[in-house]
Amino acid sequence: MLKATLRSFLAHKGRLLLSALAVVLSVAFVAGSLIFSDTVSRTFDRLFASTSADVTVTPREDLESQIPSGATATVPTSLVDRISKVDGVSEVRPDVSVENVTVVDGDNESVGPTTGAPTIAADWFVTQRSPVRLTSGHEPRGAGEALLDADTADKKHVAIGDTLTVIAQPGSFKVEVVGIATFRTTNPGAALVFLDPAVAQARLLGEEGVATSIQVDAAAGVGDALLKKRIAAELGSDKYELETAGEQAESSAAQLGGFLDVIKYVMLGFAGIAVLVGVFLIVNTFSMLIAQRTRELGLLRALGADRRQVRRSVLTEAALLGLVGSTLGLAAGIGLAAGLIELMGTFGMNLKSTEMVIGWGTPVAAYVVGVGVTFVAACLPARRAAGVSPMAALADAEIAGVGRPLRVRAVVGLVVGALGAAALVGCATATQTSSAASLLGLGVVLTLIATVIAGPLLVRPVIRVLGGFFPALFGTVGRMSQRNALRNPRRTGATAAALMVGLALVGGMSVASASMSKSFDEQIDRTLGADFVVQNSNFLPFPQEITDKVRDTDGVGLVVRQRFAPVAVRLPDGERIETTAAGYDPQVDEVARVAYAEGDTDSALADGNIAMDAQFAADHGVRLGSTVPVEFQAGRSAELKVGALTDQDAADGFGTAGGLFFGFGTIEKYVPEGQDSALYVNASPGTSAATLRSDLDRTLDPYPQVQVRDLADYKQLVHDQIAVLLYLVYALLGLAIVIAVLGVVNTLALSVVERTREIGLLRAIGLGRRQLRRMIRLESVVIAVFGAVLGLALGLVWGVCVQQVLALQGMDALAIPWTTVVAVVIGSAVVGIVAALLPALRASRMNVLAAIAHE
Repeated sequence: MLKATLRSFLAHKGRLLLSALAVVLSVAFVAGSLIFSDTVSRTFDRLFASTSADVTVTPREDLESQIPSGATATVPTSLVDRISKVDGVSEVRPDVSVENVTVVDGDNESVGPTTGAPTIAADWFVTQRSPVRLTSGHEPRGAGEALLDADTADKKHVAIGDTLTVIAQPGSFKVEVVGIATFRTTNPGAALVFLDPAVAQARLLGEEGVATSIQVDAAAGVGDALLKKRIAAELGSDKYELETAGEQAESSAAQLGGFLDVIKYVMLGFAGIAVLVGVFLIVNTFSMLIAQRTRELGLLRALGADRRQVRRSVLTEAALLGLVGSTLGLAAGIGLAAGLIELMGTFGMNLKSTEMVIGWGTPVAAYVVGVGVTFVAACLPARRAAGVSPMAALADAEIAGVGRPLRVRAVVGLVVGALGAAALVGCATATQTSSAASLLGLGVVLTLIATVIAGPLLVRPVIRVLGGFFPALFGTVGRMSQRNALRNPRRTGATAAALMVGLALVGGMSVASASMSKSFDEQIDRTLGADFVVQNSNFLPFPQEITDKVRDTDGVGLVVRQRFAPVAVRLPDGERIETTAAGYDPQVDEVARVAYAEGDTDSALADGNIAMDAQFAADHGVRLGSTVPVEFQAGRSAELKVGALTDQDAADGFGTAGGLFFGFGTIEKYVPEGQDSALYVNASPGTSAATLRSDLDRTLDPYPQVQVRDLADYKQLVHDQIAVLLYLVYALLGLAIVIAVLGVVNTLALSVVERTREIGLLRAIGLGRRQLRRMIRLESVVIAVFGAVLGLALGLVWGVCVQQVLALQGMDALAIPWTTVVAVVIGSAVVGIVAALLPALRASRMNVLAAIAHE
């Protein structure tokens, strides 16, 4: 049996090739994502471990926020004297390092990265652990001099002697580049500007006698943990955060981990789609091969092979296919990882392919995925093969699965579909976001499974409709193509299912993204009343200098500032909630429309008051006039009175959770180092919007980090943010389509082999080559469009349910992107035509007599 299995595998290797490609793709994405993330993690672990001081002292920040306030936390440099007296300290120095400054050249173009990586300004102090070394020029001495890292200088064409402008929190200042510093290890993608230490304190932090951290090196023989313990005893641990080199490396790696996880999960998403779609292809391929080998399998049974041996033979073929596909996929994954490393190099992260990390887990995962998926997918066909009777060797057995009833599928599909529909209905009627999201996930999985199971039941009614015009347009050829697609519902359903999965995902996400865009448009129209919004391109805060420049611009009538601050609120029900609050100028009603359940803007923004969402307040036992303790950064706290309750939709709320906001005086009092996040600007009487726009653009030309947006621009910004997610879905669709095309090609190719004699007879009675090719193309088109119709119908249902979940967050507009739906259906027909080209060409080139004589 083993010999027979190996011979059978080698005899059908051409027919299994397309199935192997599906395995290769899925394994390649799994292996590539693991290799890439391991390589980046190892590289940065070395960087962090080699550049961290033995002990680092930083300010303790107990509040975290996704929306930065712009405040730079500092420690007094007087700690240096106290720490230097601690037993075991070898060297101690203050360090200044500020992220997200903006550096521009003489043309007012930013020299920072365009990839989202920060521009870091720091003091120049060389140690053995410095990440860079001076390679040309000299170190910065006094005000007006700076070093620039070599990668940034090369990409932005900056040379020694050039003048740059550094835009920091205290204000902007000009520096001359007097030297170039080159990274000793990996450049993490950031741009680095180095200043004289005294200048860095004054220019970057706005005052002397403070630093962003204190770097401490241990004396010989003193461990980091012991030194940390001694310094903590001297300073106290309630005010300062102390980390050893290892701990700082771990925390830095954890921050990097978020970026790596995004890449890893995106690639694993591609792998998951490839696996899911590949399963349909493999099942279909083995089912057709077994159907074509009915007499062969019957002969094996007649010669003494039992059911178990036949089943084992088929599973062995699948395992061999999985091994070959996994090996090729692992090699492709290494190439994919190398490509990603090179791609990251274009973004400024200079990784080395020669240092690629291939851990033991990567090949294990590759072979588990490749062999496992193939083996599992072949189980059902193997079971069918084991059921072939020895009598099948004596006659031309009917192709398996053509005439068998679909009652079991109908029952199972109905039950699973009913459960899935119930979950989706529960999602649509739920009042809590968490329960709605859980029911949505369950409903998506169950309805997908139900559609796959019941797909063959839908083949005849749907394809009769989709191909109903074929006879009228294409005559007998059209009628035969429609009947060929109806001949084996199981096969047609399985072939279409591969395309259905990808299009269901696209349909659902298209509805969700269109609904989100429409909801945000309505919310912007409902809440934003300013002529223009001045805001950072990546929503980061900007210096006071920019606010002052905007106010001084001709034609500006009103400027309302928005500033964010992380806070923690202790509520009457005992809960402590960390969130972000916003501060506004008193004239906010002139640039925004705020709906109140109780109170008004004056009471909301009064000194010592705070406003919050009415529903949030009711959930936590807060009433108008209640006093709530609010914690700010740097250990500051206040007792604020609830002056107003807003009645905004969740997505309209000022701030984040709870919709907390207060007056600008409050936020300046408790977060004095903060920076503005947005400016809402109205034109003065007699100044047109176009004129003001031109003047503001001219004023802000030296500040490339901020842009002027009107209502349409603001909507486009939101649309662009949503589009990023949609592009990812389209990429997943592209992968699904590639594998689906392989599936259609494989099905048609095997179908041509299966129908060789029939094709020969058709040719003999007068069917031309062109007519034969048209018949196969039409069959392919109707199968592809059938998959598209099922996928889009399912995706639209999912999308409507996703919109119901979004509605619980205030995004209650529903939008169906009909243009996308129509384009996908037309695209599916094109996919069907492309997939049929090779099988149709092969069929038309058959020798008529040889085809008639074929068994």
